[in-house]
Amino acid sequence: MKDPIPLSIDDVVASLDRFDAILDARSPSEHGDDHLPGSSSAPVLDDSERAEVGTLHAQVGAFAARRRGAALVSRNIGRLLETALADKPPDWQPLVYCWRGGNRSGSLATVLARVGWRTSVLVGGYREFRRRVIADLAAWPSGLRFVVVAGRTGSAKSRILQALAAQGRQVLDLEAIGRHRGSVLGGLPDAPQPSQKRFESELWDAMRRFDPARPVFVESESKRVGRVHIPDALMRAIRGSSVVRIDMPLDARARFLVDDYAHFVADPASLFAQLDCLVELHGRELIAHWKSLADAGAWEAFVAALLQGHYDPAYDRSMQRNFSALDACEPVALGDFDPASIEGAAARVAAVGEPPAGA
Repeated sequence: MKDPIPLSIDDVVASLDRFDAILDARSPSEHGDDHLPGSSSAPVLDDSERAEVGTLHAQVGAFAARRRGAALVSRNIGRLLETALADKPPDWQPLVYCWRGGNRSGSLATVLARVGWRTSVLVGGYREFRRRVIADLAAWPSGLRFVVVAGRTGSAKSRILQALAAQGRQVLDLEAIGRHRGSVLGGLPDAPQPSQKRFESELWDAMRRFDPARPVFVESESKRVGRVHIPDALMRAIRGSSVVRIDMPLDARARFLVDDYAHFVADPASLFAQLDCLVELHGRELIAHWKSLADAGAWEAFVAALLQGHYDPAYDRSMQRNFSALDACEPVALGDFDPASIEGAAARVAAVGEPPAGA
C-alpha cells in the first residue's frame, strides 16, 4: 500500500519541471489569486463549500465541520478521479499541494497514492512556496547582469525584446508578465492584470531559468506596471545596470503606436475615459484639443501631440532621475518598425549587451 511522498520546498523547486502534473487542492479563488507555476486547479472544496465548512466550525464545532468537510472532500475527489484524472496512466507522477500542506492536500494525495500513482505532497504547501518566492526575488537580482533597453514611448522596445528572445537571448519582459504596457493607456483590452502575488510568482518562474553568466535584457520601467509593482531588489538592480537607448523619430513612433494600440482607434470612448485621467496634469483645454484630433480621425497627429505634450517629458524626467547609466548609454537608431528593422535593432542591442567572443 503506497503513501504520499512528502517533499520540502527545496525538493520541489529542484524538480519543479519533472512532475507529470502539479495539482492545487485549494479552492478556485485561492488558485486564481496565485499558484505554483504550471499547476492546475483540483479543488477538494470549492469556495462555497469551504465557506460552509468554516461557518459550521464557528457556529457548531470542529467535529461537525470535519464530518461535513469529509463528505464534501470525498465527493469532490471522486469526481476528479472520474473526470480530470480519468485518463492518467499507471506511471503518472503528480505533486499535490494546498495552503499549508494539511488536510486538503493530504486527503487528495492519499487517495491518489492508494490508487497506485507515485504522488508527492509539498510540505508546508503554498505558504512555503510564497516564502521562497519572496526570498528569491530579494536575493537573485544582485547576481544577474541586466541590460536595460530604453527609449521614449513608441520606440518598439517590447518588440525588440521579443526579437531578442527569439534570437535566444535571456529576456525579462515585465510588461508581458504584468499584462500591461506601463502607462495610463497601457491596459490590455483582453488580458486582465494578475494579482501582485501572481505577478511575483511569474517573475520568479522566469528568473529561475536565467544563467547568471549571461546578460538579461529588460525594458526600462517605472516601479509600477499598471497596478502591480516591481519588487524593490529587482528595481534597484535594473536601475543600476547598463542602458541601451533606442532612438526612433517622432513620426515613426506615432505610426507605431497607432498600429500597436488599434483597440483605442476602434473604441475612442474608452480612450477618452483614460485621457480624462490626465486633466489634473494638463488641464481641460489641452485634453479637449487632443480629443478633437482623435475625433477628426487624425490619429498620427493625435499620438504625436500626446507624445510631445505628455509622454516624452515624463519619460525623460523619469530616466534622468532613475537610471544612473543613462548618460553613458549606447544609442541604437531605429527608423521603422517593420520586422527586418526590429530584427536589426535587436541584433545591435544584443551586440552591446553580449558582444561576440573576441570583440
